[in-house]
Amino acid sequence: MNKAITDGLMLMPPAFAEGLDVWSSGDGTPGSATYAGAANAALVPADQDFGGCLEMMKTQSVQKLRYMGETSILPGCYLRVSAKVKAMSGNLPSVRIAGWAGGAGGQHVSGLLEVGPSVALTSYGEVVTVTAIVGTGARGGVDMVWTSDVLYGHFGLDLMGADGGTVRIEDIVIEDVTSAYLRDLMDWVDVRDYGAKGDGVTDDSAAFEAADAAAVASSRSVLVSKGVYFLGNNVSMEAETRFEGTVTMPVDKRLSLTRNFDLPTYAAAFGDEVQGFKKAFQSLLNYSDHDALDLKGRRIELSEPIDMQAAVANKDVFQIRRVIRDGAFHVIDGPAWTPDVVTSQASYNTSNQTTLTGVVNVANVPVGSLVQGNGVGREIYVKERNVSAGTLTLSQPLYGGSGTQVFTFTRFKYVLDFSGFQELDRFNLDDVEIQCNGYASGIMLARQGDMFQLRDCYIIKPRDRGVTSIGRGCQDLHIDRCQFISSEMGLRAQDRSSIAFNINANDAKIRDNRFMRFGTTGIVNGNGHVFVGNHWFQGDEEVDGLRVAGLVLTETNVKTTITGNYIDNNFIEWTNEYEADPALGSQYSFGGLTLTGNIFTASDVAPWFSWIVVKPYGQGHFIHGLYVTGNVFKSLQGSIDRVEKVDTSVAGLDFSRMKNIHFEGNSFNGVSQSTESPVYLEHVQETAATTWTIGAGPYLPFGGWARNVESIVAEGMITGPSNERRSDMPYVTVEQGAAKQDVKLNWANSSKGKVKVRVRVDNPN
Repeated sequence: MNKAITDGLMLMPPAFAEGLDVWSSGDGTPGSATYAGAANAALVPADQDFGGCLEMMKTQSVQKLRYMGETSILPGCYLRVSAKVKAMSGNLPSVRIAGWAGGAGGQHVSGLLEVGPSVALTSYGEVVTVTAIVGTGARGGVDMVWTSDVLYGHFGLDLMGADGGTVRIEDIVIEDVTSAYLRDLMDWVDVRDYGAKGDGVTDDSAAFEAADAAAVASSRSVLVSKGVYFLGNNVSMEAETRFEGTVTMPVDKRLSLTRNFDLPTYAAAFGDEVQGFKKAFQSLLNYSDHDALDLKGRRIELSEPIDMQAAVANKDVFQIRRVIRDGAFHVIDGPAWTPDVVTSQASYNTSNQTTLTGVVNVANVPVGSLVQGNGVGREIYVKERNVSAGTLTLSQPLYGGSGTQVFTFTRFKYVLDFSGFQELDRFNLDDVEIQCNGYASGIMLARQGDMFQLRDCYIIKPRDRGVTSIGRGCQDLHIDRCQFISSEMGLRAQDRSSIAFNINANDAKIRDNRFMRFGTTGIVNGNGHVFVGNHWFQGDEEVDGLRVAGLVLTETNVKTTITGNYIDNNFIEWTNEYEADPALGSQYSFGGLTLTGNIFTASDVAPWFSWIVVKPYGQGHFIHGLYVTGNVFKSLQGSIDRVEKVDTSVAGLDFSRMKNIHFEGNSFNGVSQSTESPVYLEHVQETAATTWTIGAGPYLPFGGWARNVESIVAEGMITGPSNERRSDMPYVTVEQGAAKQDVKLNWANSSKGKVKVRVRVDNPN
């Protein structure tokens, strides 16, 4: 590059022979004294070495010679100023190239080096060349490094030493030597050419911005050459940027690489993949002109959790779609992954359902801690902490009632920890693998948020948890086409403690995923959920092994559909353990659940195993809306008694209030007793009687009562004791027998024959 050629930039001062009125004996600024008519300067028309030249006698301690024209200083350009000098008589001086740095408004830019190397003249008549290079970049060979606020210079030379000597000076030469600092391919600009120091101390932000502006204007890229560049301010690079050197920045300052916004570039920029990821994520949430951070298939090795909100630093609420895609996080063992465990006394009052008060040493309890204690349901977390008030806000109420006790608080460590965000909406992870390796948990969600999505992701061997919600950051959570693999594969089902995910809010969509041998696959609160096309399995190799809950629904009226899933060696448990007063009051009871078209499988289990378990945590509850239709139930290597049951360890169900239960069209294999409601029963009365008792008990869901008869159809003639025809209709009485599981047909006269009866466990209305 040569600006004199490419842009017609005038660099060369005029020859001395054209007049000395443009040559100053001062700094070259307007109004300074010139050598025109000066007693100590004269033009020599012909010199044997120089031809025409200037002869000058030194009369000052520093005899200055400056061209009064303004020689432009452009970022990225390097100028070589040179002159040939020889001593003629008198004292022998030293000579150096010198200049004056001018800025906006003709003001002097101070604090810069404005002289080149000094050369001593040692003999008369010897031609000596003095040179110096000036430019805006601190490059090798640059003698005068001027900052980007310098717009022009007045250049010439200085004579130093004893007065009285006479010298002759050939015309001053100024050349563009920028090409000496460029490589063979010149489709880039170097930040050093625009004043960047790369010493790790000087703030190079302005130089980066200047280099970027030049690159954009000329359709080139930016090169960050070797060095460590401190950027003390936010920097946005619109041109493609390549890093041979690295940058450092304060935590709250951002580097936005808008043209090549990806992990490999940020890793190169910061010399570290983890730091590069954090700074890229910071930029992603600060409007980098990108909606997605592409990891480009890179694997980030982690020795400690990533606090995602701390990486952003300047906001804890973000509500615009953002994506992280195509890469992996790989956990390396270390002490940073060890969960923090704290025990502390606290009080709970059911009138303040999600608050612990009087928490001893509350400052020691981390936000995001799992809460355990008497009367505490599964997957309850510390959502907020108020140290001054001594209180903790919980993700859910406690069922155990009011009181004071010692609680255990366990803070698991997560690869990606979003809990510092008060709210995070519409955030996606696409094609991302999180290799926890049994050392770390996977993802902790923000305290609140809508539409967090995991798509085509893998969470492999989390130590404790896969995806954790400590508040309502799981509202409309989407987990699609993902695989979760437990780190407890070799343990017995009852010995595992890991949980793949939990949900506190509404409207989750869990679709087409595979969950392998967790302690529990999902703890789910809220309603409006959809579980479709998943496979979760929790078996082991133990003979007659215990099986534990795979999906736990913790709300009574769930308004949830579970369709087309493969539910393997675990059961669906339906509880109300997140109610501060779990006895039935004004709230809805159990209802709104649809189980359709699922495959339920168990192998080598005890006969009392069941796939559908209702567990009330308080008295008075009943079922008022359950559809179990079109499912396949199959037990291998031994049969089970039945597919459903009530866990009465805390409380039972009120069978007198059951309604709107449909348990039909299912297939039973290896199940001793099928379950149906309505159940279609055939009764043959061999001996004439006025009362026929029909037992429906074994078929009725959850051991409920025979509460309704939908229809009675006689098959063949109903006859009396002498086979005379009976034409009257019986009336029905329900809830008969000690267990209230029989119905009775009451005839006007003693009758016998065969009937088909449809009996229900509920009232349909």
